[in-house]
Formats: sequence, C-alpha cells, structure tokens
Amino acid sequence: VQLQASGGGLVQPGGSLRLSCAASGRTFSSYDMGWFRQAPGKEREFVAAITWSGSRSTYYADSVKGRFTISRDNAKNTVYLQMNSLKPEDTALYYCAASRGGQVVVARAYDYWGQGTQVTVSS
Repeated sequence: VQLQASGGGLVQPGGSLRLSCAASGRTFSSYDMGWFRQAPGKEREFVAAITWSGSRSTYYADSVKGRFTISRDNAKNTVYLQMNSLKPEDTALYYCAASRGGQVVVARAYDYWGQGTQVTVSS
C-alpha cells in the first residue's frame, strides 16, 4: 500500500482544513486507517483513526475530539481528516497510515505510512 497525503497549508486560528490520503492497492478497504502528527521537537502523536469494518469505528485524541472528523471512502481509496476550529497547537506535519490490525491509537500498529503534509495554524 502506498499512501499520498495532501491538503495541508497555512490557516488562521479558528479556520478549517481537510486533509486527504489517497491509497494505492485493491485492499484499501481491509485496512484500518489513521492520522498522526509530529510537531518540531516533539514525538509523533496519534490524532484519529477509523477501522475498516462495516461499523467504521472512529477514535480520536482528546486534544482534537469535537473539532476533527475522520472519514473514509473505500470506493475512492481515500481517507479524510476534516479539521475545524484549528488552534496554533495543531501546527505539525500530519501523516496518514494504514494498519492490518492492532491497537489503532498507537503508531506501532501501522504498517504503511505516507510522506506527511504540513499544517500551520498562525495569524
């Protein structure tokens, strides 16, 4: 699976962005998908995840709950991260990742990673 993240940019506090992650391969629908982020000088942290199953369970970090929404379109092999009410502390390089199974809130569960897209929240 190859992953290509896009949609990052510069936005003012309170603004919105939608990140996309396009995946190659015919088995996209069988992978759990997640978003992580890494700010300068900090460790990579979990942001959100969505499972592959019909129920498409979603998980969020407490810091983004209520502001971010993860979704997926298996027909388009794409996972999205809608980010609203952005804050300066959301500034980071955002990565999408694919997992064949495991604890979707931890990075070690993921088998494939995209290259990252930069999100900067600043006035």
